[in-house]
Amino acid sequence: MKGKDISDRATPGEGIGAQPGEARDGRVFSAFKLPALKLSVGAILLAGLVFAGGFGLFATHISGMSTPDDPERADAIIVLTGGQSRIDAAVSLLKSGKGKRLLISGVHPAADLGDLQAATGGDKKLFSCCVDIDHAALDTIGNAEESAKWVSSHAYSRVILVTNNYHMPRSLLEMRRYLSNADLLPYPVVNHRLDGGGWMTKPAALRVLFTEYTKYIAALARGVMPLRSVAEPVTVVDAQATAGG
Repeated sequence: MKGKDISDRATPGEGIGAQPGEARDGRVFSAFKLPALKLSVGAILLAGLVFAGGFGLFATHISGMSTPDDPERADAIIVLTGGQSRIDAAVSLLKSGKGKRLLISGVHPAADLGDLQAATGGDKKLFSCCVDIDHAALDTIGNAEESAKWVSSHAYSRVILVTNNYHMPRSLLEMRRYLSNADLLPYPVVNHRLDGGGWMTKPAALRVLFTEYTKYIAALARGVMPLRSVAEPVTVVDAQATAGG
């Protein structure tokens, strides 16, 4: 009696040497792949919703900020460059006695105290005695590093921080990492009111807020990393050192 060759009875995908449970036509593999794909898509959608929701909260927080009418007094004032209105506001605070000394952080290397005094129309005597400038900082992290050196060298414990409203959350985040022992008082400069959801209808405002939000998220992520040392000597230009120039 003739028997059929064993190969004639082999089911496709189950030839000689096939292991028990091995996939037939990729069906077992697909059974694992589909749930994993759904999980990945779900995770991406959830992350997108969290990101969008966070942006909405961030933008609403920024749009609700206002410039204090009568801020509390502090030991000193720090202003981060990036707009003329910021420096004007900081100089006004110094002139009104809200702080004993002012640091302008992130000044272009080609600019000196005389240039800033002329640009702001500030009092020459005030600039000569009480305004320092920092040429080293190139970004917000640099602002925080150089400001920490300046605050430490003067032993200040209470500082007013001046910058634009959209820049304030990230600035406070970076500053507090380096100035953990100082009390920072935010003084947001508001150039355009965006409350009441006004930011939603202004493309330029949306672009600025979205860019700043992504930078803020990156700053939060950096919070788990060790700080760079700020033990180097203070690099600011001291007002008293240039008073006679």
